[in-house]
Parts: sequence; structure tokens; C-alpha cells
Amino acid sequence: MEEELKCPVCGSLFREPIILPCSHNVCLPCARTIAVQTPESEQHLPPLLHSRGPAPPAAAAPGAGPGAAAGSAACLDSESAAGGGGGDHADKLSLHSETDSGYGSYTPSLKSPNGVRVLPLVPAPPGAAAAPRGAGPASSSLTCPQCHRSASLDQRGLRGFQRNRLLEAIVQRYQQGRAAAAAAAKCQLCDRSPPEPAAVLCEQCEVLYCAACQLRCHPARGPFAKHRLVPPPAHPGAPGGGGDGGGGKGAGGGRKLPTCAEHDLENYSMYCVSCRSPVCYQCLEEGKHNKHDVKALGAMWKQHKAQLSQALNGVSDKAKEAKEFLVQLKNLLQQIQENGLDYEACLVAQCDALVDALTRQKAKLLTKVTKEREHKLKVVWDQINHCTLKLRQSTGLMEYCLEVIKENDPSGFLQISDALIKRVQVSQEQWVKGALEPKVSAEFDLTLDSEPLLQSIHQLDFIQMKLPPVPLLQLEKCCTRNNSVTLAWRMPPLSHNPVEGYILELDDGDGGQFREVYVGKETLCTIDGLHFNSTYNARVKAFNSSGVGPYSKTVILQTSDVAWFTFDPSSAHRDIVLSNDNQTATCNSYDDRVVLGTAAFSKGVHYWELHVDRYDNHPDPAFGIARINVVKDMMLGKDDKAWAMYVDNNRSWFMHCNSHTNRTEGGVSKGATVGVLLDLNKHNLTFYINGQQQGPPAFENIEGVFMPALSLNRNVQVTLHTGLEVPQSVKQPKLPNN
Repeated sequence: MEEELKCPVCGSLFREPIILPCSHNVCLPCARTIAVQTPESEQHLPPLLHSRGPAPPAAAAPGAGPGAAAGSAACLDSESAAGGGGGDHADKLSLHSETDSGYGSYTPSLKSPNGVRVLPLVPAPPGAAAAPRGAGPASSSLTCPQCHRSASLDQRGLRGFQRNRLLEAIVQRYQQGRAAAAAAAKCQLCDRSPPEPAAVLCEQCEVLYCAACQLRCHPARGPFAKHRLVPPPAHPGAPGGGGDGGGGKGAGGGRKLPTCAEHDLENYSMYCVSCRSPVCYQCLEEGKHNKHDVKALGAMWKQHKAQLSQALNGVSDKAKEAKEFLVQLKNLLQQIQENGLDYEACLVAQCDALVDALTRQKAKLLTKVTKEREHKLKVVWDQINHCTLKLRQSTGLMEYCLEVIKENDPSGFLQISDALIKRVQVSQEQWVKGALEPKVSAEFDLTLDSEPLLQSIHQLDFIQMKLPPVPLLQLEKCCTRNNSVTLAWRMPPLSHNPVEGYILELDDGDGGQFREVYVGKETLCTIDGLHFNSTYNARVKAFNSSGVGPYSKTVILQTSDVAWFTFDPSSAHRDIVLSNDNQTATCNSYDDRVVLGTAAFSKGVHYWELHVDRYDNHPDPAFGIARINVVKDMMLGKDDKAWAMYVDNNRSWFMHCNSHTNRTEGGVSKGATVGVLLDLNKHNLTFYINGQQQGPPAFENIEGVFMPALSLNRNVQVTLHTGLEVPQSVKQPKLPNN
């Protein structure tokens, strides 16, 4: 939790923390050091055009550190207090351009222990107190050292930012607990009895030192120069050290209730959701929050506490999974070590059997195994370090949030609750799917082939490639649409065997043998032109240069009972005009032109209807079926690739190979409906007009693959209706006229 209690500028525990508009916190003294004041007359001038002034006599040195900046801020506080009436001036400090610093084009910067770079405080040059006449008022701003968002200061300066009383109380309790724990910690290297109290802890050595032992055993030079010495940590049982026994009671009922910053005699009683700040009764009376969403302080306190607790539960679950994952990774280290030793022993045994020829190769092969083991160990250690860092950050945030929840200051809690809830949610989201899975397996994919003849021994090496594993079908991506099926698959995780391609097999939809329908590298395949109302079995296998791997599990796919299709714009004659999502067809020519449907039928019973939207000057459109290569610039049925019924306003004819048969009375007009029934089980084709069968079955003994077809000219407009059930009751057909 200590990282949550440190200022991002100075790296020390917060002192008088204030809340920036971006919800981050910063020490009030540090905020004074990074505040920037720029006259409006200079805001839009490039830095090179600012006037060059003499170097300030007391500029902070580049390596002065955060303490120098804090010290200069303290001097300004004393100067403003002694100046009388200049209280705001300490909050609105001026930083000049790099040309004013006296260092040419170089501007020194300070780097906090947290790695955040901030500009040092540069005192104003002599004579800068009195701005020249004509210069505009100064504009003060403060840039957040964490998110780099800039916030403008009003006439109140830094006093306009709310003070984080809740964080201040937690820091105070934490300091007390750490002091108590530091007093109880003992030096681990003392030869005295009892040992001296510990003064520092080395984070790298993880050893506690007293002052004398630290100078003797851990000097700040040589290999210890880069070690970081920190105060002894607080143990969990110490007051304020993370347990429930420290500071909780005193922080509750004994604390004075906070009063309104603008009305000293009024306590906070309401919370403005729009402004995200607590308000008092007098603030509401003055009308400052008239149109804002104002709610009771206690209700909002409980609501935000519940939200934070709920978010913490998610992070807690992820932290538990992370701990279990760390145990798994450590076990994986041991397995890799054991498997590596087993492979080495096996390799030595094989090489000893061929001592005369394998002496020169043995060292090379052992080196390869060692490198493989070291690579796996490095990957696992990197993953352990990365996961440990994430877990430590999440744990620190959890401990801090739990301390926040213990506080009984509703207004202080609501000042930071929104930001904490967001941080906890973001912390939970960082444990994405796959983050708690090992990146390597404990197995070594190395196989030594000792079968080759003696003359091949010098080429003896590991066989890196094995047969590919079983592909996994992704059932959530497998689907059917009409008479098409789509299948998707993937290789199992932690599979390092190379895959050169896949073979997809499908049966005939009737329980027959499997046949190859796709061979390639893609992991998603769509097969068109299948039978409607049929059940297909599919499976897939992978292959590489070593051979073909095993089959996946078989997936069962059911095609649609009835067909849904539209007119096909890609195969239609260029004079055909399609609209209404390719369901309505008309023509630009007075000659007959053909358009096909997007579905193809070779099995089953199918029925669709065509509604006549416009019928002028008694044309004779033709309805029926055709092959994919039908002639498209003449009436349907005039060649041997189409079977059709053409009809005018009085009668109809069946036509195939330009042969006209079965003239039947009864035609079409505007609003009529023509039905087409294709029964490939009985191998015949039947037509209907307005629900009544038109003549006998038109064609019999038809076999093959057929597509819905239509021919029309500019005097006719037709709309297609599909997905219809096959008519169950058929009216008596009209008798044909000879």
C-alpha cells in the first residue's frame, strides 16, 4: 500500500495532499513547485522570442533533488506571510522560458523517486515583480505529474483545490504504524545480545541493518552502490500496518465533522453529483447548485462504498487466481528442470551407444538441450516477475482501498471514490483472458533419431518437427445458412509443432463416406451448394512435412429446411435492374432478359412465389428453373438449359428447347402471384397462378442442379418471395386446351 501513499513529485509520503481536477493527488508544497504562471501577453509567443534576462542568483541545481524544490517553496511561504496581502502570490509562481535560465538552451529538471520529471522552481528575475504597463494579467496553471493534464488556477490559487483529508488521515496512521514496526524490527547481522534496532532495509539483499552494521557490511560503494535502502517495513500486526487494530477507532467518532470550505459554521449534508463535491445547506440556499443533481450525502456515501466493495471483490478474485498461477509457474520450473535432466540422461545414453561416431556430436546436442531449457526457464521467470509486479500493484491498491472504506468521513470518501472505483476496475481489466496461462510448456519437443546408418551419424541432430496435434473446432463460430455451412477451427494452446495446412472433410449429408472439401492454410471455410434439409458431418485434420495429424471431433451441421434467396446481380443480364435488396426485378429493354436466383437445388422439395407488381401492354414473362450457363438475352426456355412457363394475360405455355406444350387458359395481370414448385424427389416441376395449379406437372424426369430463373422485359416488374412452406393442399388443375 505504501506506493499509494507517496507523492508522484517528491516520492515521499503525502504532506497536506490536495485533489487535482483529474482525481490524482499531490502534496501542497510540491504543487507550488510545479505551478506555472505566464503573462497573457507572452502566452502565444514562441520561447525564443521571450526576453533574455540575467541568470537568477538562486536557481535550483540540476541535481538538487526534490528537497531543494520543497525548500524553495517553504521560503516562498515565509516571504508571502511576511509580505502581508500577498498570500495568493505563493500559490501562483512564475517559471520563465529556458532562455531566461542563464543556461542557454538547456533547462534543468528534477526527477522524483517515482520517475516523474518536473520543472524546478526558478525565482523571478530582478525587477519582475512589477509587470510593465500594458502587459496582461497572469494566467496560472498546474500540470498533473501523472496524467499530464493541465488545470487552470482561479484567484484563490492552490487553495481552490480540495484537500484530501481522508488520504491525510491514512498517511498519518500509516506513519505511526511504520514507526512502531521500525522500533520493533531488529538488525539481522548484529553480534550483540539483544540485537540493535534496525535502521534500514536493503530491498535487493532483503536484510535489516542497524546503522553500525550498515556502514560495516553494506557500504554505499562497489556492488552495493545501486542497492536501495529504505526504512524497515511495517509488519501486519503493527498499528497502522495493514491490520484492523491500528487507528480505526480513533479515526471514527473522535474526529470533528468537516465543515464547508465556504461556510465555516455549516457541516456538509448533501453531495452534488454534477460537481462531484459535498455541499452544505447554505450552498444550496445560495443557488449555486440549482440545476445540478444533488443527493443526500449519506446515501451517496453508501452507494459509492458499495460500488468500490463490489469492484474490490473482482480484483480480490483475480489476485487469488494470480497467487495460484504463481504456484503453478514455480511447479513448472521444477518440471522443466526434471524434464531437462531426463532429456540429458537419455541423450547421453544414446550417444554412449555410438561412442566412436558420436563423440564430436554429443557436446553440440547437449548444448541445444541446455539452451532450450534456459529459454523455457527465462520465459517462465519473466512471466513470474511480470505477474508478481501486477499482483503487488493490485494488492497495494486493495489494501489502500480497504483503508479508505474503513474511514467514516463521507465527504472525504466521496472526494476520491470515483477515481478509486475507476482504478479498481482498470486493475481488474488488466487480468485479461490468457494472462494467467503459461507461455511455455514443461515438455521438451526434442526427439533424437538414432536409427540412421553409420555414414549419416555426422548429420545426426534433433528432429524438431512432430505430427501436428488435433485441431479444436470452434463451435461458437460454426453455423449454417440456407444450403451453406461455415466451419472454424484452431490449434490447441502451447502447441509448438509447425502446421503447413489443414484438410476439411464432409460427408454426403446422408451418412455416406467423408470426402475432402478444402485443403489450405486458412482456419475458416464456407462450403456452398449443399442439400437443403440435410444433416452433414464435418471434421478437420492438420498436416506438416512429418505427416498428417489425427482428426478433430466430428461436428454435426443441419442445413435449412426451406430456401431463402434473392435475385443474383452478378449473373443477371446487364439490362436487368434489381432493387428492394435484390428481391424486385425489372428490365431496361423491350427484349426478354434472364435473371437467376442465388440458390442452387439438387435435392429436396422447394417452393417460391413471384408477385407481379406491374404489367403493361400484355407482355409474356417466363418463370421457371435453369442451369447456371443458361442464355440470358432471350426468353427463358428457348434453349436446352431452362425449363419455364411463359404466360400472358389470357393463357400460358410450357417451354423447353423452344418447344411449346400444354397451353392452359388463365393468365396474369397486375397483382397476380405465380408459384413455382420444384420437387427433386419426384423429379418434376409444377406451376401455380394465384394459388391454383396451372395445368399438369410441367416437366418430369429432370435431374441435376437447378437455379430459380425468370425472364421479363420493361413492361413487367416482379417481386420474389422465398422461404415459403411447400403447399399442402393443391386445387384442381385447369384442363389444358389442345
